[in-house]
Amino acid sequence: MPSCDAIVIGGGINGLAAAGRLALSGAKVTLLETAPELGGMATLAHLCMGLDPRLEKSLALADHGLVWAERNVSSTALSPDGNHIVLKGAFAETVEGSLSAEDRRAWTSLRDTLLRNAALLAPFKAMPPPRLARDHGTPLLDLLRNGLALRRMGRDNLREFLRLMLINVADVLDDELADDRLKGLIAFDTVLGHHAGPRSPNSLLGLYHRISSEVNGQQGAIALPRGGVAAVIAALAGAVRARGVTIQTGARVKAITAEDDRVQSVTLESGEIFTTSLVVSALHPATTLLSLVGAPVLDTGVVRNVRNIKSRGSTAKLTLTLQGKPDFHGADLRSRLVIAPSVRAVEEAFNAVKYGAFSEAPVMELLLPQAFSTEPDLGRHTLSALVQFAPHDLRMGWVKGKPAFLKAIMKQLEHFAPGIGKQVIAADLLTPHDIAQHFGAPGGQWHHAELSVEQMLFLRPGVGLAQYATPVRGLYLASAAMHPGGGVNGSAGWNAAGHALAKGGAA
Repeated sequence: MPSCDAIVIGGGINGLAAAGRLALSGAKVTLLETAPELGGMATLAHLCMGLDPRLEKSLALADHGLVWAERNVSSTALSPDGNHIVLKGAFAETVEGSLSAEDRRAWTSLRDTLLRNAALLAPFKAMPPPRLARDHGTPLLDLLRNGLALRRMGRDNLREFLRLMLINVADVLDDELADDRLKGLIAFDTVLGHHAGPRSPNSLLGLYHRISSEVNGQQGAIALPRGGVAAVIAALAGAVRARGVTIQTGARVKAITAEDDRVQSVTLESGEIFTTSLVVSALHPATTLLSLVGAPVLDTGVVRNVRNIKSRGSTAKLTLTLQGKPDFHGADLRSRLVIAPSVRAVEEAFNAVKYGAFSEAPVMELLLPQAFSTEPDLGRHTLSALVQFAPHDLRMGWVKGKPAFLKAIMKQLEHFAPGIGKQVIAADLLTPHDIAQHFGAPGGQWHHAELSVEQMLFLRPGVGLAQYATPVRGLYLASAAMHPGGGVNGSAGWNAAGHALAKGGAA
């Protein structure tokens, strides 16, 4: 019966981050991952926004192979007639193409406002959300301290911050800009990975979440690691192993055992048992608490809150193997390509999932990794696409629906890159239902729990669970369902491990 100071369940970016922070404290840590390979849902991503700098620095990821192929990937808003615009620099610092002088001035002003507002939220990502009650010490003090920054904005900026805080992004864009291409791309970025459209209430929060973080010191930048996001996972794995973490893949956890409301052990399906007083789970809270711990061990209120976590996914992942380079009407392929012709196009694509259907004119983000490579062009290219929108529970069923959805995606691609269909050698489409099955994420939700105003900060993922701790002493939650949410950042895992250490676990 192996014993260790701490068990981490889940080998995605948050599990690796948690294991790394625990190991830095001197703890003997074992990480258990069900799949044969590490990475979890991070393997679905093809770009990096906001890798937590605490991970990158504290675990010295550069020493373990992390190199950036492109520190600031540009974004191209594709047009079917070739009249593209290209957004360059961190969060579209400059725009190239046929954009009016009036829209350029308006975008510069709006961009400054959005970045300033988002930056005010950034410090909250690095701290556990406070319990809004008396006698809970430093987290609440930190919240108040960060809140002082709001007061220092000045009356006009504070008023604008509060006005925009809970508004939808479509209204903001329509009020300030005229160009459909620019508005469509910003609207798409706002709702990518979310179960929301641009006109959904509070949708602007999605954009703030996206641009509040930094990559390589640049707020709102998008970066591409050499070797893709898999290289981030490889560097993290190497870093935690170097600090003594034992990693077991193909190790499916069957149960977390507790006695007197305290963690005692973790049992694998193989029958192997690990005794420990600290478990950090990077699995969805419902999986951790209802399946591994078991509802009978928990209060009914906790069970109800966990079951009420909203986890609706509506993003699909498509990988195409192509013979030759596609031609998107002359667009530079060394760019992030976005098909989102207007705010209306994004909103109409979302409308379909409200009725259990997929979008017949999906919007999507495209990347061709070989375009960023210095290796010789061998003729075959991979196109990676994040496609919106499709529901987890398709009304017609995914057996029949997947070929139809792929056909709709290819029709949309053909519109922007004529002839691409004839270049396809192989296609691999993962629907939200597939993602749920493959990665254990209920609903196929990319953030595990939806990022909406009622599931953020001290309400994420639900009442009584927001500070990573659970009713079982020694058991902590570290998945993307926890504050501050998902993405290739590792913040939730790092925060959860830090909170466990602060409470005396594995110290």
